Amino acid sequence: MKNNSTKKLTLFALTWPIFIEISLHMLMGNADTLMLSQYSDNSVAAVGISNQILSLIIVMFGFIATGTAILIAQNIGAEKPKSAAEISVISLAANLGFGILLSVLLFIFDEQLLHFMDIPAELMPEATTYLQIVGGLSFIQALIMTTGAILRSYGYTKDAMYVTLGMNVINIVGNYLFIFGPFGFPILGVQGVAISTGVSRLIGLIIILIVLFRRMPNALPIKELFSLPKAHIQNLLRIGIPSAGEHLSYNGSQLMITAFIAAIGTEAITTKVYTQNIMMFIFLFAVAIGQGTQILIGHMIGAKQYEKAYRRCIRSLKLAMTISLIMAISFSLFSSQLFGIFTDNPDIIALGTILILLTIVLEPGRSFNLVIINALRAAGDVRYPVYIGIASMWGISVMLSYVLGIVFGLGLIGVWISFILDEWIRGLLMLRRWKSRVWSKKHFVHDEKSSSTL
Repeated sequence: MKNNSTKKLTLFALTWPIFIEISLHMLMGNADTLMLSQYSDNSVAAVGISNQILSLIIVMFGFIATGTAILIAQNIGAEKPKSAAEISVISLAANLGFGILLSVLLFIFDEQLLHFMDIPAELMPEATTYLQIVGGLSFIQALIMTTGAILRSYGYTKDAMYVTLGMNVINIVGNYLFIFGPFGFPILGVQGVAISTGVSRLIGLIIILIVLFRRMPNALPIKELFSLPKAHIQNLLRIGIPSAGEHLSYNGSQLMITAFIAAIGTEAITTKVYTQNIMMFIFLFAVAIGQGTQILIGHMIGAKQYEKAYRRCIRSLKLAMTISLIMAISFSLFSSQLFGIFTDNPDIIALGTILILLTIVLEPGRSFNLVIINALRAAGDVRYPVYIGIASMWGISVMLSYVLGIVFGLGLIGVWISFILDEWIRGLLMLRRWKSRVWSKKHFVHDEKSSSTL
């Protein structure tokens, strides 16, 4: 593992498989939406609301995965492969237990969660079905996320990409069988989409675990789980909980905003779902660049190459902003045709086109947060983004969504304006933090000889 040094890792080599992997994840969600749109617009809205809740759960799993990625990268950069392997085992065990707990809670309290979202009554049956099946199996996604984080931190970004590709193929085939009913298959609609999602993730988990153990056949001390240093789990929590707090705040704010939109009506929810599905393909470049940058900076921080890490973040930010702007303009030019793929409702297409136009201003601002926050986490500066994120998301995004969207009657246009202000204000504060170089004094690499065990 020592041979997998930072000298062999470049942003492009790390980013393009991550980009394809994220694209495939987004395609999986879009495949569900696109296929369901041929079945029912109400089904699209039901799945969209359920996925808002599931996104919140994914964030909960992500706090272990995020800490895992950063700690492994820092220890590899510091040439401490034993610690990196120990962290891998601890994170897998932790997210398995946590995943099972949240899966059980989702299955039991599905209706209560949906009632909290104040969804229209006509959407409740399908939303409940989807949340029970996909939510009840969400522990599978917890393990996939953790295993993927381990592989990417070691530089094996292609492996996670190939597994995601396979999952997408299985999911799309399953959707086709259960939505359109060829060869005598029952037409199950939302239930069929949920089953297809669960089965594809289960197969993906089996494959990615096989890949992990083949990549590191003798490196993972699984049998020594309960004798591993306690410092590893403490560091996972020190990084993961604040990092999850920022994501949790974002998803929580989105849940609240979705509840505002639900009060407007089902058509508004559907428009939001279609618009955000299209927007995902605009900012996925920035997401991939941010994740690739996080791996590189983690290695550099472990090797104490602080100036190199500083320059890497600034270059990545400029690249992400440029690509996001170009993509937003390109998608805006063809927004009517893109919405036409999902629906023929002229009101949805007209409003969605305006929202994509506003995205030209939104996405460059989002790039600040996608790149710099990942860089700050990789350096161990994990609390500042949380504090600023909570203040901005709730004080700007949620508050202005209600004031502009509901009180002043601007609807989704008012919501998108609040998104723009949130991303830009928060992003500029993150840039100021990075330039202060406070992060250069924080990291989590420890002596491998620690005797304190779990």
